[in-house]
Amino acid sequence: MSHAIFCLPYFGPISFYKSLVEYKEIYIEATENYQKQSYRNRQNIYGANGKLMLNIPVKHSGSKQRLKYRESQIENDFYWQNLHFKSLETAYRTSPYFEFFEDDIEPLFKEKFNSLFDFNLNCFKTTLDLLDLDIKIEMTSEYVEKYNDIDDQRELIKAKSKTDYNIKPYHQVFEDKYGFISNLSILDLLFNLDPESVNYLKNL
Repeated sequence: MSHAIFCLPYFGPISFYKSLVEYKEIYIEATENYQKQSYRNRQNIYGANGKLMLNIPVKHSGSKQRLKYRESQIENDFYWQNLHFKSLETAYRTSPYFEFFEDDIEPLFKEKFNSLFDFNLNCFKTTLDLLDLDIKIEMTSEYVEKYNDIDDQRELIKAKSKTDYNIKPYHQVFEDKYGFISNLSILDLLFNLDPESVNYLKNL
């Protein structure tokens, strides 16, 4: 199929972009409920002590009603943006391409966002630009449980859904200490492999 639907991640793992590069037009699921333990508010990077999860704090609604993803608010009482960027800087400062992308990534962690969805959308659009991917994006206007006419890739948002994505090893900064860690954030790939990132994804 030529179209697909994806949920919007916090940058997103390599498995997400492995599927994404197959399409020229996609839908972003904009009407779903917010769900915990997903890539909506977390990404995994390779730190000096191995895999490191960066988690965006999200406000609890205080209601029994399910919260819509587009309505979910970031808990900005914590200095999470500064912490996340410092973690990226510490992990990837010595990688081949961190400095090349630093000026594109850092503004995302300087501007204050209240909406998790809006922040992730900015991260996603920035990532598409860095990968030089020309993909048309449309937002869904209603929730559809099952699609028959487009590829449904929404399961990729689940952090604990699948672990074996046949991710081919590439050079990582700390691999001499802990070996290759599979399916990390797309930022790990960009900082270590660009400009070969897109070809790598297409050949997975």
